[in-house]
Amino acid sequence: MALLTPHWALDSILIFASLIIGAYMYATRKFRYWLKRGVKELPPTPFVGNFGDCITQKKSASMFTRDLYEQFKGEPYVGFYIFDKPFFLVRDPELVKHVLVKDFSLFVDRYVAADVSDRLGYSNLFIMKNPGWKTLRSKLTPVFTSGKLKKMVNLMIPVADELDRLLEESTSATPTMMEMKDLAAKFTTDLIATTVFGLQVNSLHNPKDPFREFGSKIFEFNVLRGLEFLVIFFLPYLAKPTRAKFFGKETSEYLRTVFWEVMNRRIQTGEKRNDLIDILIELKQTHENEGSIDGVQFSGDDLVAQAATFFTAGFETTSSVIAFCLHELALHMDVQTTLRNEILDALEKNDGKITYDMIMTLPYLDMVVSETLRKHPPLGFLERVVNTNYKVPNSDLILEKGTPVYISMFGMHYDPEYFPDPEKFDPSRFTDENKQNRPSFTYFPFGEGPRNCIGLRMGLMQSKLGLFKIISKCEVSRCEKTTDKLILDPRATTTASLMGVHVNIRKIVTGVR
Repeated sequence: MALLTPHWALDSILIFASLIIGAYMYATRKFRYWLKRGVKELPPTPFVGNFGDCITQKKSASMFTRDLYEQFKGEPYVGFYIFDKPFFLVRDPELVKHVLVKDFSLFVDRYVAADVSDRLGYSNLFIMKNPGWKTLRSKLTPVFTSGKLKKMVNLMIPVADELDRLLEESTSATPTMMEMKDLAAKFTTDLIATTVFGLQVNSLHNPKDPFREFGSKIFEFNVLRGLEFLVIFFLPYLAKPTRAKFFGKETSEYLRTVFWEVMNRRIQTGEKRNDLIDILIELKQTHENEGSIDGVQFSGDDLVAQAATFFTAGFETTSSVIAFCLHELALHMDVQTTLRNEILDALEKNDGKITYDMIMTLPYLDMVVSETLRKHPPLGFLERVVNTNYKVPNSDLILEKGTPVYISMFGMHYDPEYFPDPEKFDPSRFTDENKQNRPSFTYFPFGEGPRNCIGLRMGLMQSKLGLFKIISKCEVSRCEKTTDKLILDPRATTTASLMGVHVNIRKIVTGVR
């Protein structure tokens, strides 16, 4: 005699069917959440919500949010689901302004989160929750003043000279095919190594340098790293049970070792380099005996976390900007010629000397980089979480506390209402007149408001320096692997080309226009 029926087989079928029905009912219990509130939503699929293609790595989260943005033209916002949790996508620039600036105190935290035991992930400036974030931000802001950056240029120029030497050795008057993302990543790795860690790694000439290899592992496209990023960015409540590491286990251990070697040597010698390590030493000596300040400790892994974050964000995003820009310049030779003439004119007027002010005030270079950031923003979306019930302006909608709020950078950057013919690469979109005529909060490659990218100016400086060096000495053009439109890697957290960025590069005679 079975439990429910005379037969164990029938009992098994009934129990299994009941479990499936129960799981289905649980997984779909929140579906229609947005429709009940008068918000249009993307119809979800049981168990995965709208996120199935991202879970299986068929589509990146950046492309998912762009597609969602484009499907609901004319709507100020839309609802969607990741597994069974309701998420909110903002489309209206005025509401974007409320989230990022006007009502910032209610949206101060990101949804992304790491486990508190993973201090390199939990306590870094990108992820840190308030009030710890506000404390950290105020302490680290002095690193990125104009005065500090002007001094940092003196650290960057030797790296730019090494790039110059590499181009001299590896190019000729005959076009040679080269992968630009790898070249740019070596260059930016060396820049970040010297300005953040005070190290001369020279991965431009030694690509096997551990600093370069471990940096690459952070964004390794494998199943484990994909799952870790999925958890931390979209299922943060699973970060603790899964022990997901923001930087990965091996890289965390390496960066921790390097950081303390540099810190201890710098403290012992008293050397000053006007870099991030100087600021972190100062914070350590001033606050380490005070214990936790708003959840932040100015000692141990909480210090390592800041250096690790600036290293990671600095080399990966900046190298992407350089590579994507060179791809666009290879497709638009007229733009490249105009840019080269501006660069050579600037060098001539400044007796060949490169300075911070010169790099940052070249108008056409700024327009070219800005248009590259429009078409290829390093991170294709912004996200926040509302920390209290929030009435959406000009509506009766109440966002419940804890609701994740997303903004599609790709969606807005490619919206023809704000950027006509958005697939076209057109630096003239960023003349002063065109910028003034465009609605605010439709272009924000570094975020907006108090929680925008703290390293914005440093990132721009590095990108412009790399482009300045390459375009002043070389011409890039199409090669057999160059395509009009790059296919983005669906596994990547940041914007990355699936097949790399290949162009032909040849040496030019300096001064020949």
